[in-house]
Amino acid sequence: MAENHTDPSGNTAQFRAFVESPEPAAAVGAPSRLPLIAGIGVAVVVVIAVVAWLALG
Repeated sequence: MAENHTDPSGNTAQFRAFVESPEPAAAVGAPSRLPLIAGIGVAVVVVIAVVAWLALG
């Protein structure tokens, strides 16, 4: 079975073309992680508040 994968480090020209080409995910625009981080932060604060309320109550 022949392998059609070309190694970009095969020669300098191929490697430079590989490095300088934009990544497809970055070109499309990846979604922001800020809502995920904010949601995790809010969840952590809520859990800490519930644990403190139960411990002091």
